[in-house]
Amino acid sequence: MRAFTLRTMLTGGTAFAALAIATPAFAQTLPGQETPPAETPTGAATPIQDAGTAGGGTQDADTGREILVTGSRIKQDPNNSALPLQIITNQELERNGISSPEQLIQFLSTNGSGADNLASNADVTSGAQRGTNGLSAANLRGQGSAATLVLLNGRRVAAHGLSGSAVDVNQIPFAAIERVEVLKDGASAIYGTDAIGGVINFITRKDYKGFGLQGFTDTTEQGGGEIKRVSGIAGYGDLDKNGFNVMGAVAYSWNDILRGSQRDFVNANQPNRGLSADTRGTPIATIFPLNPSALYFPGGTLLGGTSGTNILPGLVFPGTTVRADGGVNTLDLPGGAGCGTVDGSFAYDEQLWNTPGARYACAYDTGRVAVLQQPLRTLTYYGRGVARILGQHDLSVEVTGSDAKSAKSFSEAQISPNTTTQPLAYPLNPTTAATYNAIYSQLLTQFPALAANYGKPISYRWRCIVCGPREYNTETKTLRVALAAEGPIAGRWDYRAGASYARSESASNLGTGYYYRGTLTNGAPDPNAPIATGATVPGIIGLLNAGILNPFSITQTDAARAALGQVSAYGETLYGGKYEVKQLDYSISGPLFHMWGGDVQAALGIDYRRETYSFNGSPAAAATQPVILLAAFDNVNALTPKNRTVKAAYAEVLFPIVTGLEVTGAVRADDYTGFGTTVNPKVSVKFRPWEPLMFRGSYNTGFRVPTFNQIFNGATESPYAGKDLADPTRCPGGVPNATDPACVAITPIIVTGGNSQLGPEKAKQASAGVVFQPAPRFSASVDWWMINVDDTIQLLTLRQLIDNASLFTDRFIRDGSNNVVAIDDRWINAGSRRTQGLEVALRGGIEGAGGVFSAGLDGTYLLKKREKLTPTSAYGPSLIGAFTFAGDLGLRWKHNAFINYSNDDFTLSLTQLFRSGYDNQVLPGILNGTVSRPDFNYKVDDYIIYNAALAFNGIEGFKFTLGVRNLFNTDPPFAVTYDSNTGAGSSWDPRVADPRGRSYTFNVEVKF
Repeated sequence: MRAFTLRTMLTGGTAFAALAIATPAFAQTLPGQETPPAETPTGAATPIQDAGTAGGGTQDADTGREILVTGSRIKQDPNNSALPLQIITNQELERNGISSPEQLIQFLSTNGSGADNLASNADVTSGAQRGTNGLSAANLRGQGSAATLVLLNGRRVAAHGLSGSAVDVNQIPFAAIERVEVLKDGASAIYGTDAIGGVINFITRKDYKGFGLQGFTDTTEQGGGEIKRVSGIAGYGDLDKNGFNVMGAVAYSWNDILRGSQRDFVNANQPNRGLSADTRGTPIATIFPLNPSALYFPGGTLLGGTSGTNILPGLVFPGTTVRADGGVNTLDLPGGAGCGTVDGSFAYDEQLWNTPGARYACAYDTGRVAVLQQPLRTLTYYGRGVARILGQHDLSVEVTGSDAKSAKSFSEAQISPNTTTQPLAYPLNPTTAATYNAIYSQLLTQFPALAANYGKPISYRWRCIVCGPREYNTETKTLRVALAAEGPIAGRWDYRAGASYARSESASNLGTGYYYRGTLTNGAPDPNAPIATGATVPGIIGLLNAGILNPFSITQTDAARAALGQVSAYGETLYGGKYEVKQLDYSISGPLFHMWGGDVQAALGIDYRRETYSFNGSPAAAATQPVILLAAFDNVNALTPKNRTVKAAYAEVLFPIVTGLEVTGAVRADDYTGFGTTVNPKVSVKFRPWEPLMFRGSYNTGFRVPTFNQIFNGATESPYAGKDLADPTRCPGGVPNATDPACVAITPIIVTGGNSQLGPEKAKQASAGVVFQPAPRFSASVDWWMINVDDTIQLLTLRQLIDNASLFTDRFIRDGSNNVVAIDDRWINAGSRRTQGLEVALRGGIEGAGGVFSAGLDGTYLLKKREKLTPTSAYGPSLIGAFTFAGDLGLRWKHNAFINYSNDDFTLSLTQLFRSGYDNQVLPGILNGTVSRPDFNYKVDDYIIYNAALAFNGIEGFKFTLGVRNLFNTDPPFAVTYDSNTGAGSSWDPRVADPRGRSYTFNVEVKF
């Protein structure tokens, strides 16, 4: 009863926020301190080391608290900042069982809810998510992963080798991290024009001495998805006493696979709740009519054809005039065994998908086969050496790298028939006669007209279970080397100089589930494909058309399995890419002169950066190589190395106008290859009229150029497989409706790719906030922020194009009869985006019971998110909480809150993670009003989980932490995420929820 009462009290976050305001703030007693340090708006004690690039180690001798922090080149007190800066310490990471950078990014309330984690990209993907194998990215304020700048010790790291745009945060050497600084403000004037959403700066230890080991496990209660990590760190030398320090850290982590079939909430067969899968490729094949194939079945197929004289007039459901051309499965025929008798199958919901011709079809739950947590093996290493010369100048070298191996695994291949590349039809021959006749007899009971077609092959759509799940194996290797020097140059002026090289190189190979097709684009046999034993035609098509593989049976003969192995494409290269960054930088900072409020501080600097990106396709996709069925080769996007040079100069000046009032101005000029010069200013103001009260605000601009892929990718043509689009010119709204001839579903070719005419995005940003610190352990801050982006670089969703067809008439390619045959969905500078929000940080604590009770909350409230698609069009409806397949969900409110007790020996904590609900996807039948479902919910429920942890450090040199994640074993909220085009998605959303359920963590640290 006690647990239920606590959960009820905390659920909305409101009561918890009140508790945080009423009490002082969380703070951890440091060794040798009698009382905790003052609590701050950043949520942590003042860091001892700065966020700079080298050396560093101690606080400024004059101020005792002034250091270099993320967002400025001038040393200052991070807890007296004019910018909203959140500092996350190792204690907070341990309290929440966070063992990887990806988990940290998902934890941040200011991070968007986009498809940026491994779980979001574990299934079939399209659009901007293609080529993100193994990538976990940050997405501050929902502005997109390419608009968040990720730094390591104040310098850039290379973007992911495949995507060429976002940084893979899992390359960060987590074992060496001292803290993470999150700047929740634009920083284009300081770091570069692309820091529009904000900056995440991972700060490593810089003066470590001794030897430490750490082991971590995170074991799920329901099985699957275990996480383990071991790490070691060693250092020698005291920089102040010995004049040098060398240190190194290495870590290896395992993320074990978790499949959808291991969690009950993954279930795409929930028709009463408005969800059913739209795939009729099932383990027992679904039979379709198909026109004759001149090469393979010139006489046509058993169910007849789909056009002209090939249509079989009698192929209608008994007692109706509705043609049964949407697929017939013998399991679903009257008197049949039922679709549900086969694992993963269920009756196709023709009403939800508005497809009357599929009344006797079965469907298949692809979400159960996809991985919820990708298996990931990651090695990271970090080494650093620093020497102090002449007593004041620190010279350092830093080497870090990683090797990550991931396996993206999703549903078995769906093999669909056509009359050219995939002429599939089950023949009547001595091997197949028993199965053929059984199928024919069952069909004849409902469609007597088939008697005239006896002996013609049976065309079908099949889910090849024996083929195994499709799998991409990706290895990404990174390396970063940085040289740095810093020290005084004259009086109170300092310099910082550095050079760095970083690269990320990725390669993806085909795993299980891929086979040589056996046909060319014109349907002729592929002379380069292998021919399996017993077949006369190459590839898997040859096995199917010979009847060696039986699509109407779950079990296959040993001979069939052996033959399938002979046409496997296991291990073939899919694609690979490499991203490199070479950078030089130099800056100086110090006081200029004295004015009423103190010394005017200044910083001046220059940057030079050269970025290189290359993307190599697969030899397996070359014209002389055999075609591989369903492999997503991107040879059309192959890029020889493309280079971009960025030269920049910047200046920052802090004016202490009077005591308590400071104004900081910064300006940066960047010259981009191909885009010219841009100048971006920033102004921030800090005003403290009374010691406990501070007002702050800022204004700045940004300028983000397109990525290499967005410019140079070739055009890829893919047939649209979904049934949820109609011609918007003939059918207002573009929603299919079988009762309206003008609203028939269309399946056009979708053209995706780069656009050489893309221009940069231009942004204007502002913030204003108040910080209240009435007591040493109390702080509360609220910051309003605004990001206005024009000429946004984006891939419009097909629904956006359909809904705004009058604005994009050139994107709908039509034939001579004015039918839509293709939709151009390449990258575009499309209109503007307006986003506003509030960020809240609360800390409070009080001494008692021999320790400190504390509480806190970090939250983000979205006030505005709207887009217009062209400069002259009006802004559309609010996008806060609007459903989209791959973009940011724009959750209204997100927070992380905690209650904590700590003393000299142990710490006990409880954390709440809250993510507000959002609009559910509505499938066509409900959307156009032809059907209603009693349990359908137009809103997805809030997601609320709790983490608990107990840390013990009462034994010198040891620290033990026991934790429970998702204390109440809360499932992700039900959400309709199934995509009829790709066949991906299911009944939950990985952009919001963790699928692992309750898990138990154990962390042990030993230091010698």
